[in-house]
Amino acid sequence: MSSTDYNYDEQGQFFPFFILTLTALVTLPLTYTLLKPSKDLENTAPRIKSDFRPQHVDIIQKQKQKLLRKERRMKRILTVIVGYAVMAWMVYLIIVTARSTPKIWDPYEILGISRSASEKAISRHFKKLSRQFHPDKIKPDPAKNQTIETLNNHFVELTKAYKALTDEEIRNNYIQYGHPDGKQSFSIGIALPKFIVTEGNGKYVLLVYGLLLGVLLPYIVGKWWYGTQRYTKEKVLVASAGNIFREYKDDLVGGGIINALSSGEEYKQMLGAEKAESGLAKVEKKILDGEDPAAPGAALSAKDRNVLADLENASRRKALALLWAYLGRVELDDPVLNEEKFAVAPTAFTLNDSFASIALAFGSLQPILGSFHMSQHLIQAIRPGGSPLLQLPHFTPQIARSIEGEHSRSRTTISQYMALSEQSRRKLSVGKDLLSEQQYASALSVAQQIPVLDVSKSFFKVVGERVVTPSSLVQLIVKARFIPPGSTNIPEVDERDLEDIDPDEDDISANNSAKIKNGKEDSEYTIQPPLAHAPYFARDHSPRWYIFLADSRQGRMAVPPFTFTTFDKPIFDKDGKPTFNVQTLKMQFQAPPQVGKFAFSLYIVCDSYIGFDTVSEITLEVEDLAKAAALEEEDDISEPDEDSIAGQMQALKTGTAPSRKKIAKKQADYSSEDDESDTDGDADDTSETDTETDTDGE
Repeated sequence: MSSTDYNYDEQGQFFPFFILTLTALVTLPLTYTLLKPSKDLENTAPRIKSDFRPQHVDIIQKQKQKLLRKERRMKRILTVIVGYAVMAWMVYLIIVTARSTPKIWDPYEILGISRSASEKAISRHFKKLSRQFHPDKIKPDPAKNQTIETLNNHFVELTKAYKALTDEEIRNNYIQYGHPDGKQSFSIGIALPKFIVTEGNGKYVLLVYGLLLGVLLPYIVGKWWYGTQRYTKEKVLVASAGNIFREYKDDLVGGGIINALSSGEEYKQMLGAEKAESGLAKVEKKILDGEDPAAPGAALSAKDRNVLADLENASRRKALALLWAYLGRVELDDPVLNEEKFAVAPTAFTLNDSFASIALAFGSLQPILGSFHMSQHLIQAIRPGGSPLLQLPHFTPQIARSIEGEHSRSRTTISQYMALSEQSRRKLSVGKDLLSEQQYASALSVAQQIPVLDVSKSFFKVVGERVVTPSSLVQLIVKARFIPPGSTNIPEVDERDLEDIDPDEDDISANNSAKIKNGKEDSEYTIQPPLAHAPYFARDHSPRWYIFLADSRQGRMAVPPFTFTTFDKPIFDKDGKPTFNVQTLKMQFQAPPQVGKFAFSLYIVCDSYIGFDTVSEITLEVEDLAKAAALEEEDDISEPDEDSIAGQMQALKTGTAPSRKKIAKKQADYSSEDDESDTDGDADDTSETDTETDTDGE
């Protein structure tokens, strides 16, 4: 009768495999998440070449590294390291542990004969072994550790092996169960050390199970769940988004947006109760000391000063003061305060994304533009209303004021500055208390690398149609070139590049490309512009261009912004010179349900540079469906078939054959007419139509 025996892995032969497998199931996926190529544009985009190093560059770099460490998640890295250490230990145990392999009972091996031996040969061989190993004819040899019992057991095994090959009943047992004695007991090995189930250790095992399943697992799941619930899609705390929502107003711009951003709960974590009071008075004194119009304190209007003074929450008040200090590039004369000054800007930039989402939901144009402009100011560390020239290396408010004019109320953009003649520009920029020759050359070099999107043409269209009809899916197509400030020898735009020709209906690859281009997964837009030149911003940032339509008369958003971060053609060549390629930017939305002309303002705003926004007027004309049908019928009548004499004449004259789309439509119409007039010849007509279509395809 068989029995089952459970054996634990006392020698450690198998449990290392078990532990190795479990550890690998956790460690290898985590390793992939750490080593997989990053999809962040900041890690793959080129950079603007500049030798400029701002003051406190070491603090800025330290903040960048701190953010990178946070994004890399050191806990995950430590988990992977521990995982590989455990895996290495298990592999070591597997290598050094001796293996005991179970031996299969084999009568041929026991008797020492060939498997092809006949029954007579087996009998002769057994008789020979009997004379040699029978207990009555052999004596134990102490030198070989032989005893009478071992000799008896050996002879019994020989007898069993002989009978397993010659006796019919015993042979059947051997064939069926693998042993002459019939079904044997078997043992099940458990790949766990025996001490786990040793008497007295059970309570510790239960304690470990309880901690793992009752404490650690719920903690991990709960932390993940509540962590995801705490943040919005902009990676902002839900509480912060609520605070910003309460601060929102339809006329909020400039300093009002900065005040709204200071309400983020992130600043309470960054500037705890102890840090909130420390140095607050010093920061406020620095930013409010603005008797000199050129002093940094000039960034604050009377309204902004009152808002700062009225705040009672210490952490928010310090966050707002530090933001004004950062935007004014104020020297705080304290390493800790300067470090906090550069730390608040990336957080404010993220909070500004949340403010933009709230503004878009309300649809008012002023705060939407204000949020986009605030991104520019945060990235460039320039106060609202500050000179755009401060984006260039080595420029100070005094130098910018010298170029713009002592009492000028208008600001000079980088494009206007670079449009000056070399003599005038140098005269205004180089000299005592101004720029040196080397600094001037460095500033010009950076200016000539800034990607400025210049619109060549913009229009509306519906794919496959000549006019826009009510509620149709209309495309806004913008043809533009990147022309850096100060560019010379700019080539004329090729008119063919300004066209947008619909692909043929049977051109599957082109149609798929068009679908992808309008979707989120854009495989054709792969050219990245250089990272934003932002030496004071403690985070690498890839520029984003927002293109949207607005009703300027009502001050409302008409079509939400489409964001572009990559483009379809190279912007700069290998030598860093602009290519002036025409970029095609497509946005798809639904046309108005009414017929008429709709005037919009087309806004193109870059979130990284100040002074390069463009606004132009564009009109969407929605035609009646009847007119669209009439135009389509006119096209069908006016355009000859490809296989007709007129079609061949047109092909010789223009170099192009009639559209396959229209030919296919005509064939479908003819087929439909045949179906209505002669149902009996339906099969023949269909076969002829198929043949013609295939011929055209060839």
